[in-house]
Amino acid sequence: NEYKSYLSSMPKVRKDRRAQAERRSAAAVGKIQQTITFNKDFGQHILRNPQVVDSIVDKAAIKSSDVVLEVGPGTGNLTVKLLEKARKVIAFEIDPRMVAELRKRFMGTPYYSKLEIVIGDCIKSDLPDFDVCVANMPYQISSPFVFKLLLHRKFRCAVLMFQKEFAERLYAKPGDKLYCRLSANTQLMAKVDHVLKVGRGNFKPPPKVDSSVVRIELHKPLPDINFTEWDGLTRIIFNRKNKTLSAAFKHKSVLELLLKNYQIYCSLKNTPVPSNFDIKDVIGKVFEDTGFDSMRSRCLSNDDLLKLLERFNAHGIHFSS
Repeated sequence: NEYKSYLSSMPKVRKDRRAQAERRSAAAVGKIQQTITFNKDFGQHILRNPQVVDSIVDKAAIKSSDVVLEVGPGTGNLTVKLLEKARKVIAFEIDPRMVAELRKRFMGTPYYSKLEIVIGDCIKSDLPDFDVCVANMPYQISSPFVFKLLLHRKFRCAVLMFQKEFAERLYAKPGDKLYCRLSANTQLMAKVDHVLKVGRGNFKPPPKVDSSVVRIELHKPLPDINFTEWDGLTRIIFNRKNKTLSAAFKHKSVLELLLKNYQIYCSLKNTPVPSNFDIKDVIGKVFEDTGFDSMRSRCLSNDDLLKLLERFNAHGIHFSS
């Protein structure tokens, strides 16, 4: 009881120490950002506006029990706010200079024990278990990281900042100018919402373009489809997204691919290819079934694409060998 009473008298002291540590950390990062030459090859544009940082963290709705994954923490401006909210932060950093500065910034603070720094390339590494991902994404790895994240599946949400046009592609809708294969593939697996615009002046050094923040929440359960087939279909459709579907499927390379896949399909089922088989006729029947022949690829919703895939498969036409 006496020990509990002693502990109960400590919060003010701990709070004072935390406040002092945070002041030292803020002063240290100011010196860091004045002395470090940021590496643009790593996409290093440090977010320096505290209001934007706070907005990003708020949109993540982090719980005190959460483990948060951060990619490219830089000098730790976002990291410190994540550490205030989360049980633990796992930060992937590829630049050894930034790793040293992160350690220097948080050493001796109450946050140091909550921070795990992984040195290396997150694209080439297995992702750890985490609840929320929050990051100012290095632009070079935006696309591969999004798909790595979606395939990981084991998280509640992600709040990520990208270059503005890349972010717009993620949440673009059918018929939009920027709607593309990236849009369809991402939205098949997750709900994507635009939450914040961030001007280039909020970074040091300023990038050439503005940024946007999106929130990603996984669809559960996923559609019950063969994702290799889906990928093959969308590659054909969005390779010429402004053409009609009938035009996209008239190309010689597409016809040869689908014929080859049909022959493999028949071989696996021990069924001979009909002597009068014409791949163009089968494609025509699929378009007749769906009514999509005159539609442009960029106007197809995911429901349309799923219907199209189902009808092609029903006619024995597959998009993976």
